[in-house]
Amino acid sequence: MDRLTSRIPMSVRPIARAALPAALALWGCGGAGGTTPRTGVEPNTGDQGGSARLVWRQPYVEADVRFMSGMIRHHAQAVLMAGWAPTHGAGRAVRALSERIVVGQRDEIALMQQWLRDRGQPLPEADASRDMVPGMDHPMLMPGMLTAEQLGQLDRARGAGPEFDRLFLAFMIMHHQGAITMVEELIGSYGAAQEDLIFKFASDIYADQTIEIERMSRMLLALSSVNPNP
Repeated sequence: MDRLTSRIPMSVRPIARAALPAALALWGCGGAGGTTPRTGVEPNTGDQGGSARLVWRQPYVEADVRFMSGMIRHHAQAVLMAGWAPTHGAGRAVRALSERIVVGQRDEIALMQQWLRDRGQPLPEADASRDMVPGMDHPMLMPGMLTAEQLGQLDRARGAGPEFDRLFLAFMIMHHQGAITMVEELIGSYGAAQEDLIFKFASDIYADQTIEIERMSRMLLALSSVNPNP
């Protein structure tokens, strides 16, 4: 627990500590469905003269690949939702929050895509617009992701004053909670998150989205107190 929560400000550590105890209890002990780690010794012929040298890569398992692949789709939907703020009449605070989400999560999508490329793994679709089509045969939604109906509800709230802000915050809180669940599942998987980059990235998601959940909850409460009857 300390390895993750040490990255989180004191004011929100009680929230964070409540989120992961079950998953972290499995750290190093293994969960169901263990997977043999894939180590990384790779030929590199980029040296002058064409001589090969071996490059060490830390081991990774299928749970790491599932996490990175699933989080690309998860982030893509958050970017889609946040990208609506300027065109859907969002208030100033929601627009500022949405801009941070778009910039931060686009950068993280690029990082995850590069991680998968480096390991010869397939890249998932990063265009979340397909999620809006009811009845389409979508890949399984990750925890917290909105259905086509929920996305349509948010889209239709454009120009409805504080209603867009209210729906956006409620749905994005749910979305962020889903990302935390995905981190829990990663940490609880046998042999997963042993690579430094994976562990740091998952830790950052856990910390950042825990803090943003608290911020969005305060924003939603303030909206409800000002407009108790939407």
